[in-house]
Amino acid sequence: MKKQGLLCCTCAILSVSGLNNGVVEDDRQVKFGNLFQLVEFKADGMFKGVYHGKNCHLPDIATVLNRAWSAGVDRIIVTGGSLEESREALAIAETDARLFCTVGVHPTRCSEFEESGDPEKHYQDLFSLANEGMQKGKVVAIGECGLDYDRLQFCPADIQKKYFEKQFELAYATKLPMFLHMRAAAADFCEIVERNKNRFTGGVAHSFTGSALDRDKLLSFDNMYIGVNGCSLKTAEHLDVMKGIPVERMMIETDSPYCEIKNTHAGMKFVESTWPSKKKEKYDQECIVKGRNEPCLVRQVLEVVAGYKGLGDINQLSSTLYHNTCRHVLSTLSEVFFPQDLDSAADALLSGHHNTN
Repeated sequence: MKKQGLLCCTCAILSVSGLNNGVVEDDRQVKFGNLFQLVEFKADGMFKGVYHGKNCHLPDIATVLNRAWSAGVDRIIVTGGSLEESREALAIAETDARLFCTVGVHPTRCSEFEESGDPEKHYQDLFSLANEGMQKGKVVAIGECGLDYDRLQFCPADIQKKYFEKQFELAYATKLPMFLHMRAAAADFCEIVERNKNRFTGGVAHSFTGSALDRDKLLSFDNMYIGVNGCSLKTAEHLDVMKGIPVERMMIETDSPYCEIKNTHAGMKFVESTWPSKKKEKYDQECIVKGRNEPCLVRQVLEVVAGYKGLGDINQLSSTLYHNTCRHVLSTLSEVFFPQDLDSAADALLSGHHNTN
């Protein structure tokens, strides 16, 4: 199977050093070939071994990454959810050639602009960081930013809207695409995107769990993709909504350590790939941690999408998703998350002229 463009989300804000670049071949690699995958490490202590404040095992980010590389993951995006996390995301991205990052402020963290005492300086610090990371070839998007009305206890809607719109200035100034968050806020989210649709080159509304109407509104923006993960595949209704997303406008992701595909999910019957797992209290580095999502599990999302859409050619699906991630298939946009040199590599890869491990 040719390499695949997947927007996989995983996130861990932690210090990473000495990452092992080795790739371990296994039966899944033989069965599926390689996947091109973008994995976003979420700000969470699980990859440090900390669950709900309790330390259950040693940090295992290197093990998680090696499992991802073995599953065919080629590139990973470490996402920032605040100014400080964006700084750490860049530091993590610099530890491995396959790691990249974003710079931005998550909707639930937008109060930090005003809590800083100088919102404009806070914005300028984000801008400087984005520029620094771009010069290093590491920052590939602005985000994670957007609106989240499910968690207004962390940041009120008016503050979220104000600084979501502000971050379009960042996207416009840097000419970077956007990694977007929309939760229970479709009307306001789409209104803000509509006002700013000419100020960003493209983006993805990740971890989509909205309605068919929400889906169609997002698809009305020519430069918008929709990201699908386990949370997008929970119910029969979710599957129907997902089925209506054209493959050419879709990216798939994990949002790990959250949003895994559970046994109770409607999409589980289409899953073919599995990994041995153990509870965190019985940690074994040869197994995934039960209940903790990982980048390697994005294969399962691919299988559910292919299965429910009735797509027999999973290779073609992989190729299309690869194009979606590396560059926009529409003439209005030449690229999404990666620059032209990687886009050229994508073409070579898809045409079968690129040899990989």
